[in-house]
Amino acid sequence: MKAICISQPGGPDVLHLKEREIPQPGPQDVLIQVAAAGVNRPDVSQRKGNYPAPPDAPADIPGLEVSGTIVAVGNNVKLWEVGDQVCALLAGGGYAEFVIAPEEQCLIIPEGVSLQEAASLPETFFTVWNNVFDIGKFSKGERVLVHGGSSGIGTSAIQMVKALGGTVFVTAGSEEKCSFCRKLGADLAINYRKDDFEKVLTQYTDGKGVDIVLDMVGAAYTESNINLLAHGGRLIIINAMKGRMGSVDLIQVMKKRLTLTGSTLRPQTPAYKGQIARALMSKVWPFFPDEIKPCIYQTFPLAEAAAAHELMERSDHMGKILLEIQSTI
Repeated sequence: MKAICISQPGGPDVLHLKEREIPQPGPQDVLIQVAAAGVNRPDVSQRKGNYPAPPDAPADIPGLEVSGTIVAVGNNVKLWEVGDQVCALLAGGGYAEFVIAPEEQCLIIPEGVSLQEAASLPETFFTVWNNVFDIGKFSKGERVLVHGGSSGIGTSAIQMVKALGGTVFVTAGSEEKCSFCRKLGADLAINYRKDDFEKVLTQYTDGKGVDIVLDMVGAAYTESNINLLAHGGRLIIINAMKGRMGSVDLIQVMKKRLTLTGSTLRPQTPAYKGQIARALMSKVWPFFPDEIKPCIYQTFPLAEAAAAHELMERSDHMGKILLEIQSTI
């Protein structure tokens, strides 16, 4: 099969199309002939040498999510059959014509979503459900601040929180991106390059603040995030793009009974991820395609993975970036 491989840590130019052996599924795995693969920031980190793959994933083939058709199943697989079309969360290896996935990490294709579009769903929807709904214990009526509202995570969070009865505020880096977020359902979108989001939200909420902050920025936003959290609020950190050492006012944490937490999903067990998959299919998938839809910015052929990474690093995109994979086998 053909696969995009990382020749050495570095820039997008280290991504090369190579021939690899088709992987063989284990007893509880399925083999997927890939139609499309999502491009995500962890892929960029892996390419740079900062986010090594776990032992059960290819060390040099990035890719955390795919869609495609199951072409083989392990001896103990009970949930899927050959010929089923699925999207799946992976530990790695998605930039390839074929990939194996634990059966528990596969999901049905939501109604109204094409096979290719479905590749845009697993990584961000798993991440948002795990953090906002499981760890963050979101309740209907709560106010959620999402940083990076036009990103893949952001667009998924906007739609999921709105569909399940919440209020969503976002930050984004341009008026175009803010407008895009509002069209998706954001109640307020703040251009962080022009306005102080803490001041804007304090005024907008009459000082009540927000219940949950989903933050991928890190240290640069920590103080404002804590200031904005209401009593019992939760700050959930999923990346630290602008620094890992933030300033925390411990008195505020105590007085407001705040929770500061975070997570990484990739090293979790298939059983853990399987619980998220079941929750998504039962509680979120029914909102497709009327209240939730894929947000795809641009699709590249597999051989142009380097160009897809360049776009990701420029942060010009709004929504997801995909690689389209047409099998040569």
